[in-house]
Amino acid sequence: MGLSNLGIFHTIIGVVAIVSALISFIRYGKINLEHITGKIYFYFTIITALTALGISKHGGFNAGHVLSLIILVLVAAAFYLHSKKKGNNKARYFENFFMSFSFLLSMLPTVNETLTRIPFGHPLAKNINDPLIGKTLLIIFVLFITGSVYQIVKQRKINRSETNSFEF
Repeated sequence: MGLSNLGIFHTIIGVVAIVSALISFIRYGKINLEHITGKIYFYFTIITALTALGISKHGGFNAGHVLSLIILVLVAAAFYLHSKKKGNNKARYFENFFMSFSFLLSMLPTVNETLTRIPFGHPLAKNINDPLIGKTLLIIFVLFITGSVYQIVKQRKINRSETNSFEF
């Protein structure tokens, strides 16, 4: 497998972030920063993205590092919207999208690294161009689109119910 100590730490923290996000998606339909699963995703994703900056399979700054920086910006923006724009219902759309998009972007290296390393000695995919990786990412992308539409519809209902509750 050939992981450094930083790589092992990065992987463990990243798996916890992904599991937390999945639990939050199942429970709340989004990565919900109000609840512990969303908070774990937020903090562990920051740690994972920062540790990714110290990892390089091919030497030097690469696309994976850029992806980590984008993920950091997305989760920071979502956290800002969550904490500073509480009364702004329109901000929830962006908060939800930023968190979900950060999860989608996190899945790109996760799928590649997992399928090209596991099972040990005989990985499921030979390299990044393997059709299995492409098909897996396509399924994840379709789930992302479906989930995003669901989140928009659900948020619209929440916003309408909050607006209607203020009418006399």
